[in-house]
Amino acid sequence: MASRNNILVVEDDKLLSDLLLRKLGGSSYYVMHARTGEEALEILKDNKPDVILLDILLPGVDGFEVLRQVKSSPILKQIPVIVLSNLGQESDLEKGKELGAKKFLIKATLTLDDVVRTIESELSAQSEEMPAETDSKALRDSA
Repeated sequence: MASRNNILVVEDDKLLSDLLLRKLGGSSYYVMHARTGEEALEILKDNKPDVILLDILLPGVDGFEVLRQVKSSPILKQIPVIVLSNLGQESDLEKGKELGAKKFLIKATLTLDDVVRTIESELSAQSEEMPAETDSKALRDSA
């Protein structure tokens, strides 16, 4: 049996986070949840999820700072981060991209199914990249 992918959802809106947790949990993912940036960083001290779904407007430490810390950590920087936010200004999109977000999704323009498809697409891309990395490492080791 294949292992379940781990997803960290960082979202402070109770209704949206409940819907996301129900939808993702029903899709056979193991889902961790943080309501604040501080909680997310605490979870990341002991866990390495396969994908992080990150809101930007959070109480305390905002999502941009969480993203910055994830991407500056040698242990966490390879984790794809999908930003899910109401911020849709070009400057916000650019900042997310500069900080290393894989995707920047605008909440108002998406359904929960769209979010799940985006996560599945990212996980699928990750699994396709892994054999290539293994093959190139094997080639280097045999040289």
